[in-house]
Amino acid sequence: MYIPRLLEKTLKEALKTFPAAFVGGPRQSGKTTLVKKILGKSHTYVSLDELDIRSFAIDDPRGFLERYGPPLIIDEIQYAPRLLSYIKARIDESRSPGHWVITGSQQWALMRNISESLAGRVAVLTLYPFSLEEMTKQLRLTFDEASLFVSHLIKQRDANKKTIAHGTWLLNGGYPELFVTRNLSRKLWFSSYVQTYIDRDIRGTIKSANLNEFEKFLRILASRTAQVLNYSVIARQVGVTVPTVKAWVSLLEASGIIYLLPPYYRNFGKRLIKSPKCYFMDTGLVCYLVGLQSTEHLLKGPMAGALFETACVTQFIKRFSALVDPCSLYFWRSTDGLEVDLLIESAEKNIPIEIKLSATISIQHAQSLRKWMAVSGGSSEVGVILSCSRQGGLISRDIFNCHYSWL
Repeated sequence: MYIPRLLEKTLKEALKTFPAAFVGGPRQSGKTTLVKKILGKSHTYVSLDELDIRSFAIDDPRGFLERYGPPLIIDEIQYAPRLLSYIKARIDESRSPGHWVITGSQQWALMRNISESLAGRVAVLTLYPFSLEEMTKQLRLTFDEASLFVSHLIKQRDANKKTIAHGTWLLNGGYPELFVTRNLSRKLWFSSYVQTYIDRDIRGTIKSANLNEFEKFLRILASRTAQVLNYSVIARQVGVTVPTVKAWVSLLEASGIIYLLPPYYRNFGKRLIKSPKCYFMDTGLVCYLVGLQSTEHLLKGPMAGALFETACVTQFIKRFSALVDPCSLYFWRSTDGLEVDLLIESAEKNIPIEIKLSATISIQHAQSLRKWMAVSGGSSEVGVILSCSRQGGLISRDIFNCHYSWL
């Protein structure tokens, strides 16, 4: 069963103008399914996951491209990155749009090869696990700018009828195979996923002696989702150096497993030196890594609020990434400790968003938003609270509540 993705629109537009398109993202996010659904009838498909084909591509790249000519989909390009320079030569001979579609799990070395080999020739896109609107099959493609989407949110007065219970949403996450195959064991699937990720993406990047420490690091970092990164504390808990933790964080970021949300400062230099907040792009993976097995265990546990914040923040990341919205995302913390969970900075305005795992919302929940709007010099016209409260709409002057299901 194929479920439409937000990225379809952007990919189709890119293929009309760019000779090549690269679709990256974490493993099992649906990259292969997406490109085969859109281009399966017009493009030849070849996967470098198959050992004989991979060896052919590595040993004889020219012969490989002679046999599998464009229009062509090359899946799992990270296994034969040298192909990129030969594809570049082919593109320079003929810049016909949409002839080359490449997929791969995003890694720092792979992205460097793509940027060096295909600069100006390739549209780089990212596909994450399912967003909530993809799971409920309610794509809102007309709201393709941040301000339009937020305006849509604040108009809602109750919960979406096609909602998914928040406990189920947080526990299962959005990986397509788990969502589509209902009788699949969560625990077994995520165990295999983590092992495959370590074996294929990590083992060749870090020392073998550090693989156990890396898995420990992954679990500790998962327990800190939606928190400001403290490299020293994590390094001490794992038993490795701070530079090692920073390198491992960069690996997870490049693989699309986590997202680093920077703090907002008017002084741009401070944004670069202050620590970001770390969000895992899938709450189901977090729940597996920290040992949460049921919705009751999750919702009554100490991580419920952090998981709900993670799920809501990553919805915006997935949407804006898929639709290539040029807005920037930050969090903001005042000198007296008040924090706005998400700040959307667009060309038109700044939109502060507070996230609360509560079914009852009052004016007290708007305190951080009020603080931001007082100090931001009028850059924000409205503030938004995302919550489990089904009573949407205005709760205070310029402050609106919205049920999470509309994300």
